Amino acid sequence: MQMQLLLMLTLFTLQLQAIPTPCKTSCGNIPINYPFGLEDGCGAPQFRHMLNCSTDLFFQTPSGAYKVESIDYGKKTMTIYDPSMSTCSILQPHHDFQMTDIQSAIIPPSQDTVFVLLNCSIDSPVLNHYKYLCFNFAGHTCDELYGACNAFRVFHLLTNSSPPCCFTSYGTVKFMSMNILDCTHYTSVLNTDNLKGVGPLDWVYGIKLSFSVPDTGCESCKRSGGTCGFDTDTEGLLCLCSSFANSTRACAAGNMISKGQKNVPWTHYLLVLLVVAYFHTRVRLL
Repeated sequence: MQMQLLLMLTLFTLQLQAIPTPCKTSCGNIPINYPFGLEDGCGAPQFRHMLNCSTDLFFQTPSGAYKVESIDYGKKTMTIYDPSMSTCSILQPHHDFQMTDIQSAIIPPSQDTVFVLLNCSIDSPVLNHYKYLCFNFAGHTCDELYGACNAFRVFHLLTNSSPPCCFTSYGTVKFMSMNILDCTHYTSVLNTDNLKGVGPLDWVYGIKLSFSVPDTGCESCKRSGGTCGFDTDTEGLLCLCSSFANSTRACAAGNMISKGQKNVPWTHYLLVLLVVAYFHTRVRLL
């Protein structure tokens, strides 16, 4: 009888520990932590529907899905790559990079990401009325870019000269499309603070985004073993304690949580104690 009781309690405890956590914590080898979330209701509501995990992790914007290469939660940066963007080694068709107003406010391209407008016409706004939008980029020139990169050399060959280019910030492409800018292609380079004297062949092409973490007081939720999330209807803060037990600030006192295990509400442990007491009483009566 005691062996049967022990076996029943063991199986019951294993079932409790198998309760799924409410939010996925990774996509491939990239960890997914607050303020991001993959399921609706996970993370911060401001970042709702921004990430998608299929075969890889993608950042969703109005202009498309961009592969996430890394997320640095310490520096609060995310590096993404546009597979249809031109680089020093490949020339891609015309393409715009667009973000929503919310994205532009809370996860904009970082200060050390430079957008390069290529093969611009002499009538381009950034070469005339808005020429102040172009700046000196670590001493690099259009001639250097067209001469060093096989993909961009075609612009020089077609015109037998170096067409104008423009080193600019995200704000330029945010408010003006490539058609308005009158430049045929663009590329973007990150970590530009350290590129003085470094040729285009050794630049890192992509877009680094800088995000802020909303101060919603979710630290108490984390300390109690929960995951910070939100109500999908009201977008109010929720502390996700299990797949079916949530709280407004913290998980219920008494959660038994260890690293690598799932959160189990205290009511389940109370139920286990009641089962033990019941069988103990039965054994004594027998």
